[in-house]
Amino acid sequence: MIKYLYLFLAIAAEIFATTFLKKSEGFTLWKPTVICIIGYIIAFYFLSITLKYLPVGISYAIWSGVGIVAITLIGMILFKQIPDTPAVIGMILIVAGVIIINVFSKMGAH
Repeated sequence: MIKYLYLFLAIAAEIFATTFLKKSEGFTLWKPTVICIIGYIIAFYFLSITLKYLPVGISYAIWSGVGIVAITLIGMILFKQIPDTPAVIGMILIVAGVIIINVFSKMGAH
């Protein structure tokens, strides 16, 4: 179960870092830029640990799928960026893909 804790920490750090990526205004504001870079370092560190226990495809599917949905929700709340219908459908398909991989795939240990 520790492998999923590492993956959760990687996802949380990536979501945090991406939020500050937007706030950095193209790396022109130094405080959000530094927070963003530190967040990505933490995210990739925990993702690298996760890859000791889970296949890279499974790990990345979960990491990116959860990250896309979470960042979209944060974008809606903090930045007033409302996705249109095709974007919502696309995210639903991404989540469905992650679920299918985790429930039905015989790939690796999960």
